Amino acid sequence: MSGNASSVGGSALLPADLLKRLATSESGFIFDPASGDSFTANASALAIIRLATTESSPARIAELLAEEFDVSRVQAEREVVEFASVLRQALG
Repeated sequence: MSGNASSVGGSALLPADLLKRLATSESGFIFDPASGDSFTANASALAIIRLATTESSPARIAELLAEEFDVSRVQAEREVVEFASVLRQALG
């Protein structure tokens, strides 16, 4: 994943304004130009951001994440909710 999430509408999971302002890289670098904060994310966290830019349903994001990473739907749902919560707290 590269570039900026500026072409997104957002999902119920992560607000559109948050997604729009994040710059991400395939290496896992996430930068918030509004705050100047930067983070390193793993592949599943980057996938959650990528999926949240096109999917509005947290359940659908978890479903796609489970398929992509070959994990149970329950595990994927937990990852999605936990990551979204951490990201909102850090950047909200």
